[in-house]
Amino acid sequence: MKWFKRLTPYIAISLISMIIGATLVVGCGGNIADKAKKPDAAGMPFKGLQPPTAQANVSESRNTPIVRAAQSVGPAVVGITNKAFARDMFNRKVLVEQGSGSGVIFDAQGYIATNFHVVQNAQEIAVSLADGRNLTGKVIGSDQATDLAVVKVDATDLPVATLGDSDSLMVGEPAIAIGNPLGLEFKGSVTAGVVSALNRSLDIGERRFKLIQTDAAINPGNSGGALVNADGVVVGINSAKIALSGVEGIGFAIPINSARPILQSLIDKGRVIRAYLGVGALDQASAAKYGYELNLEKGVYLAKVSQSGPAYKSGMREGDIILKVAGAETNSVAELRAVLDTQQVGGHVDVIIKRNGQNQTINVLLEEMPGQ
Repeated sequence: MKWFKRLTPYIAISLISMIIGATLVVGCGGNIADKAKKPDAAGMPFKGLQPPTAQANVSESRNTPIVRAAQSVGPAVVGITNKAFARDMFNRKVLVEQGSGSGVIFDAQGYIATNFHVVQNAQEIAVSLADGRNLTGKVIGSDQATDLAVVKVDATDLPVATLGDSDSLMVGEPAIAIGNPLGLEFKGSVTAGVVSALNRSLDIGERRFKLIQTDAAINPGNSGGALVNADGVVVGINSAKIALSGVEGIGFAIPINSARPILQSLIDKGRVIRAYLGVGALDQASAAKYGYELNLEKGVYLAKVSQSGPAYKSGMREGDIILKVAGAETNSVAELRAVLDTQQVGGHVDVIIKRNGQNQTINVLLEEMPGQ
């Protein structure tokens, strides 16, 4: 190999490196099929990745109550889009989306339970079913006081959720929330937790609500969706969440036993019939909002008594302090409204008032709240 001797040391080394490198490249780029035949660590030929193993039945460890509840109620949970007219930059009237939420089909005739705030001020309702159908809905009735509403769609073969018994709930039992958090893009989302508390009292506005507390994740868009127990029945209508910095896992649902008569009334009459006294009452908290200081140990102060209302007709006057209604103490406006909501229109109720430092009992014939 005389020609090799004439190469400079640098060229010789480079040429040897190229030859060795080429050998390595050829070795690395060999036939894949040949490599597959090489024995593995156990000395057996490698046959490639195995295909998925077919399972005739889902194991009990996977087919949990949460899975069964989602399968049972999920198809009956719908998306609700609230649309209203607005003016564009050219002052043209256009239909725009105001917001979206969830709903639960509870009757095969197309009745859907949802929240009042989901359909509030809607001029058009779009309902998105779990099977992909998009239908036009109509608000049959709504009740701002309880944040409930009923929407109806005209369709057949609708899946229907079974309504359970919220009075039988136990703290600590599983709770599954099904709805459309953040809009229809995430429709049918399922989150799970437990029933954290029962009969949790919240004062919203001038009303007091008894709600189910849960740590199942409830986000904007879940409103109006279903809270389901491990038996796969609806025990609540998801309604609210405490959205404060550092607060997680505190959501609320309207108990289905509280919602059931309201939903029925909305279907039958389009509204909820309530008894009223015909008074404008103040407690310490509400008086402070208007810049007044109210020194009351007990009761609510009557700042106004309508002359056409049942309270005035029975002898109550401005300046009176209502201490009890139907035997229940009324130390806030929310408590007064709560006890009146339990009374029937046309019924008589005893009201204990304080006037000029003296207590007296007045019997009042309750009338229907006007202007609902």
